[in-house]
Amino acid sequence: MNEALRPMNLGEILDRTISLYRSRFLVFLGISAIPAGVILVVASGAFLCFAWLGSGFRIPNSQMDVSVTAGIFAAAAVALALPLLLAANALSAAAMTDSVNRACFGEKTTIRAAYKAIWNRGWRYIGLYLLQALVVWGVPIGAWLGVILLSVFVERVLGGPFAFGGAASGALVGLVTILGFVVLGVYAFWMLLRLSLAFPACMVEQIPAWAALKRSSVLSKGTRWRVLALYMLTAALTWILSFGLVFLVVIVMALIPGNSNPQRAQTMATIVAFIYYGAGFALQALTRPVYGIALVLFYYDQRIRKEGFDIEWMMQRAGLVAPAAEVVPAQPLTVASGQDAVAVASSPLATATEPTEETK
Repeated sequence: MNEALRPMNLGEILDRTISLYRSRFLVFLGISAIPAGVILVVASGAFLCFAWLGSGFRIPNSQMDVSVTAGIFAAAAVALALPLLLAANALSAAAMTDSVNRACFGEKTTIRAAYKAIWNRGWRYIGLYLLQALVVWGVPIGAWLGVILLSVFVERVLGGPFAFGGAASGALVGLVTILGFVVLGVYAFWMLLRLSLAFPACMVEQIPAWAALKRSSVLSKGTRWRVLALYMLTAALTWILSFGLVFLVVIVMALIPGNSNPQRAQTMATIVAFIYYGAGFALQALTRPVYGIALVLFYYDQRIRKEGFDIEWMMQRAGLVAPAAEVVPAQPLTVASGQDAVAVASSPLATATEPTEETK
């Protein structure tokens, strides 16, 4: 990281991202594969349950309709799967940020060590992920539904100049829906850019979830368009890989003999669908570390540009200034003497813990 402690343009950040990803490919892939695997298991379970219900399943000695049973299964799946997916994605994002942060400063880590490092503060990172999701997606979705309900209420209940009736009424509701979707979609993406540095700020500075959101909102000023370019480039890469996967699946389907048999064709289509969606989740695990690595680099780049972090870092390594009070270790570190002690003290990860009572 020493040679990168200077302001970097987007090309340099992307180059550094690829370099770090290649240097610890298996670690980053393993961390991102855990939430992708959880999503795959949940999606496969839901698919099998609905396929079972669609085959004529009925509860013994019960007149319950299949659609009602499917609704119960869906509600149970959402109630169980949603917290599991939330926790898996939050902890994976925190572990990814921790491992990238260590890699930036030349420290080695493993998948197990990355998750172990963030485990004690897991609830903080889950809360941060939930707050981020609510601000970015929950607010616009709720507002959009509110706009739709309000437009329907005005049309159907209040009447008057708004009660056009028939096609005009439907056209007005459709127009309001589209406009609301566009406006709230712009809001969601803008908030996503503003809060993109929340996890690095929370991890490196060890601040609470809400403070990390505010910190990201301030720190991301001046780099949001670069973050948007990162998202667009990564999305384009994912789309290209997905298109290549679809093309390969179509070729395999065409080469399999016996596709004219309807029963065999249906079985093969189910198998290929499982393979396709499984490969899709593998692609998600493959591209997820690009976001995690680049956002940590953007975080340090913004701190260098706005706060002179590179000068502060060099002064700390030279022993000219002490670390800030908010990053003093909660407990004395057990380190070796001599050069090993200097190496541990020179890393921001060794001091990125909560303050003691003496330093408050």
